[in-house]
Amino acid sequence: MIERTLVLIKPDGVFRGLIGEILARFEKTGLKIVGLKMVWADKKFAEEHYKAHRGKKFFDVTVDYVTQGPIVAMAIEGVHAIQNVRKMVGSTSPHDALPGTIRGDFAHLSLAYADANKKGGRNLIHASDKPETAAQEISLWFKDDELHSYRSSHEDHVL
Repeated sequence: MIERTLVLIKPDGVFRGLIGEILARFEKTGLKIVGLKMVWADKKFAEEHYKAHRGKKFFDVTVDYVTQGPIVAMAIEGVHAIQNVRKMVGSTSPHDALPGTIRGDFAHLSLAYADANKKGGRNLIHASDKPETAAQEISLWFKDDELHSYRSSHEDHVL
């Protein structure tokens, strides 16, 4: 099943110079980047992206966190892209993320630590969790003409 999913490298990943490393991980697995841009989200846009979490205790600090700097937004396509990307990203709480995952290798703070210090959980990256969410998030972050179809050399192995 070929799917598309949204991945965001959050401001802490951008500030730490991890954009290339993270992009390379997805490309090396055969996933295809079909949309890519850097955006500095304002509060209204961030609130729209995280609207499913409105009213939760972490909503405001998360919105503040993702509006602190630029975000790299990617639309990624591939076989079971949503599930595979989520596995590569690792647990939402970096403290619980396994070594070998993006969060496990590059972040270590727990969400409990972030809560105690009233900071958004600096967990580097966002990945859509299911097909419906992926479609909504991709349409929020990308216009249709910003998404591209092309054949990659990896597709020779899956088509």
